[in-house]
Amino acid sequence: MQTYLADIIDVAVIGAGHAGIEASLASARLGAKTVCFTINLDWVGNMPCNPSIGGTAKGHLVREIDALGGEMGKAADANTLQSRMLNRGKGPAVHSLRAQIDRRDYSAYMKHTMEKQENLLVRQAEITSLEKTEDGYELTTALGAVFKAKSVVLATGTFLKGKIFVGEVNYEGGPDGTFAATTLSESLLKLGLPLRRFKTGTPARVLKSSINFENLEKQEGDEKIIPFSFETENPPENTVCCHITYTNDDTKDVILKNLDRSPLYGGVIEGVGPRYCPSIEDKIVRFADKKRHQLFIEPCGKNTEEMYLQGMSSSLPEEVQLKFYRTIKGLENVEIMRPAYAIEYDCIDPLALFPTLEFKGQKGLFGAGQFNGSSGYEEAAAQGLVAGINAAKFAKGEELFHLTRSSSYIGTLIDDLVTKGCQDPYRMMTSRSEYRLILRQNNADERLTPIGYEIGLISEERYAKFKNMVEIKEKEIERLENTFASPSAEINKMLEEKETVPLSTGVKFADLIRRPQLSIADILPFDNEKPNLSEEILDKIETEIKYSGYIKRQLATVKEMHRMEATKLDINTPYNEIPGLRLEAKEKLSKVKPLNIGQAMGISGVSPADISVLIIWLQKKGN
Repeated sequence: MQTYLADIIDVAVIGAGHAGIEASLASARLGAKTVCFTINLDWVGNMPCNPSIGGTAKGHLVREIDALGGEMGKAADANTLQSRMLNRGKGPAVHSLRAQIDRRDYSAYMKHTMEKQENLLVRQAEITSLEKTEDGYELTTALGAVFKAKSVVLATGTFLKGKIFVGEVNYEGGPDGTFAATTLSESLLKLGLPLRRFKTGTPARVLKSSINFENLEKQEGDEKIIPFSFETENPPENTVCCHITYTNDDTKDVILKNLDRSPLYGGVIEGVGPRYCPSIEDKIVRFADKKRHQLFIEPCGKNTEEMYLQGMSSSLPEEVQLKFYRTIKGLENVEIMRPAYAIEYDCIDPLALFPTLEFKGQKGLFGAGQFNGSSGYEEAAAQGLVAGINAAKFAKGEELFHLTRSSSYIGTLIDDLVTKGCQDPYRMMTSRSEYRLILRQNNADERLTPIGYEIGLISEERYAKFKNMVEIKEKEIERLENTFASPSAEINKMLEEKETVPLSTGVKFADLIRRPQLSIADILPFDNEKPNLSEEILDKIETEIKYSGYIKRQLATVKEMHRMEATKLDINTPYNEIPGLRLEAKEKLSKVKPLNIGQAMGISGVSPADISVLIIWLQKKGN
């Protein structure tokens, strides 16, 4: 094949899924000359699985991406069909936005956003070779074009040596009938990247008119919609309804009788599947005592009759899929438009990465998204944003950055991947964060917008609005802490109706808000001095007042962690030569190469005693 030099660029991004999009936009917006390569331009920002953005913990990630200057939140708001706040019955730490999205409109929005972005070219091409050079990397396309780049972001999703499985049939392919990237893996192995095989899957898409909705549970959107983006001034509207139904004994019987035809149970699939999003056959086997499994029926868009069956991914043969779907209430006459399938793909062991998402031993090479072993659009976009920022910084000779566990869910996600690794596709959950009370989705802007501004992704105008909001909020909290509610028949009637103690003397409005039975909305009618504030600011105020004691305790823990993170570690620290460290600790520390004591503390297999030995060694070395 004859090759030719097509261009010399700062940053090359391989892949235009959710990770590649954020990486490309961040890099270009920071002034780096960027090219994003995708196998098919028509599938930029594709949603091959759920037609949704957000969910438990994932909604936190989207708001954090937006607070840093990313695009996912804006794109979701612009293409929302239905929005709901999950976990409203629980504390504010786990409230999470989830929105049904028009998948084709979302893809078009992202493609056009990238096309309009200064410093960014989106190019349809399969990268078949990646080689290290003296001054960066050389990328070769299937058509022989050569690009020289100072830094590269690998965001290949499930395309890398992708293989599709439907029953006894399997073939090379990417998601949604696209081509797989079949040759790039060889170059990555030559670079020394630790590749492995993971697997994921998706349910069938079915014809709306073949569903009987009459006896299905309705799932409406929220009356008042909270947008993902802090910049969205006009929240989207709910235009669709989702539905819920359940599997039954007949469904279970069909699946068990055909289990031998599943490539997952027949030993044909080598890759490890997601623990927290198993296929329906996996659910039937693993939870054998469960009588039924929930199924959500969700629209794929406003201009399509395709419906998504969330919770019913499968790799069983197509005729078996149709048979077990038709055992379910409402789906008795369902018609499949696209069958469910499993997909196996190459990804890397994320222990090979620094928290900056740069590969150890490969300067200027970054990984993001499912390529790093994660699962989900939101996890991918979060990593893409960090990788894109750092790829641009590397190209410009600037110091790389990373987010800590105590700063964000993004920091937690990346820290988990690079210090603990993952044995199956990693999914973000609120339980993964020990700081979730201070890492709420409603304060993502306060935690991360100053960082986004410092990096250069937040405009002066947006930052000025942000600072004004913070000032208004803090001023109002101070007023509520120093303004008293006087006893009256009206306020006592409300308090009694809410089953809390009536007033016999003046009480601070803040103390009323702290009562578990009351909300800030309950006390506002009795506050004659209240300013006119948005619901967003009122939500922040209520949370900070009501949980102030818990927040203070968690902030004290964070302060101690910051002290640990301030104790830096050289990546070339000779752990094998440090006396007193256990063998397992030496092996884990040598492999992970933590950047500081705080990160070392999070490595599985490194005990508190090992950390003490390490601190003492550092102190002696300093003397």
